[in-house]
Amino acid sequence: MEVKVLGPGCPNCEKTMNVVMDAIRESGIMANVTKVTDYAEIAKMGVLSTPGVVVDGQVKCAGKVPTKEEVISWLKGE
Repeated sequence: MEVKVLGPGCPNCEKTMNVVMDAIRESGIMANVTKVTDYAEIAKMGVLSTPGVVVDGQVKCAGKVPTKEEVISWLKGE
């Protein structure tokens, strides 16, 4: 599983990375997490507002910090 956290490194982007990492630890699901900070790369994924989360190539959220429960449901494919 490939998870990308999109954002330049603002406080909300850091919060999102922490939420994603906590969700992965709690769920026990194996995932490769990458942080994408390049605006051009973020825009190529169709995200215009950060922070964003992409799971296996699918944008799951943009412009807000997701909850841990939301991230766990995405990891489980719900």
